[in-house]
Amino acid sequence: MAESRGSTRAQTREEKKQARAERRAKRGPGMFAQMKQVYKMTREQDPNIPWTLALIFFGTVLVFLLIGLLLNNWITFLLIGIPLGILFAVMVLSRRAEKAAFAQLDGQPGRSGAALSTLRRGWIFEQQPVAANKSQDVIFRAIGRPGIVLVTEGPTSRVNPLVQKEKLKYKKIVPTVPIHVVNSGNDEGQVELKKLTKTLNKLPKQLTQQEMHQVANRIDSLGKHNNIMSALPKGIDPMRMRPDRKGMR
Repeated sequence: MAESRGSTRAQTREEKKQARAERRAKRGPGMFAQMKQVYKMTREQDPNIPWTLALIFFGTVLVFLLIGLLLNNWITFLLIGIPLGILFAVMVLSRRAEKAAFAQLDGQPGRSGAALSTLRRGWIFEQQPVAANKSQDVIFRAIGRPGIVLVTEGPTSRVNPLVQKEKLKYKKIVPTVPIHVVNSGNDEGQVELKKLTKTLNKLPKQLTQQEMHQVANRIDSLGKHNNIMSALPKGIDPMRMRPDRKGMR
C-alpha cells in the first residue's frame, strides 16, 4: 500500500510539472526573457550597445541628482532619475534592436514581408507573397488608407512584369482604388528596408477605414473564388450547379 501511494504521489507530481511546463510553453518567454533575447540580438549587430545604455542610464541619473542637490532635495530627484534612466535606456535599446533586426534581414528572401509586419494599426497586409517568378522575385501586398500598396523584392526591371500583372488584376476588382508600387532594396530608386514602413505611412491617405476594409474583403473573397474556379475540372460551371433537394430533405 505504501509503495502504491508513493508511486501515485510521484506520478501526480510529474503530471503537475508537465502541466506547468505546457503552460509556460503556451505563454512563451516572459518579459525579462524577451528583453534578454532582444539585447543579445542587438549586441551581435552593435557591440557598443552596453556602453551606450550605461551612458544613457547614468547620465540621466546624474542630471537629476545634480538638480536635486541644487534644490536641496537630492533623494527625491534620485528616485525620479533612476526609473527615467531605465526608461530612456529601454527606448534606445528598442530603436537599436529594430535597426539590428533590419540589418539581419537585409539580403534574406521574404525580408519585405517581415518589414511589413512592423506596420502599426491601419494596415492589412499579407504575410505571404501575392506574386512571384522563377527568379524568386516576389511582391507583397498591403492595404491601407492610401489604397493598395505593392511592395516588390528584386531588381526593379525584372520584377516590373509581375507588377503590371498585379495592377491589371486589382483594376478589374477595385477599379477606383489607387495602386502604389514601392520597390524595396539597396539599388538606385529603391527604398531601404529600414525605411519601408515610413515610406508607406507617408503615402497620401485617400480611403476611409471602412473603405479600406471593404477593399480588403473584396480582394480576399474574389481571390478565394478564383482559387476555387481554377481547381474545378474544365467544363463545370459552378454558377449552373443546383443543390440536391432530395439529399437536403
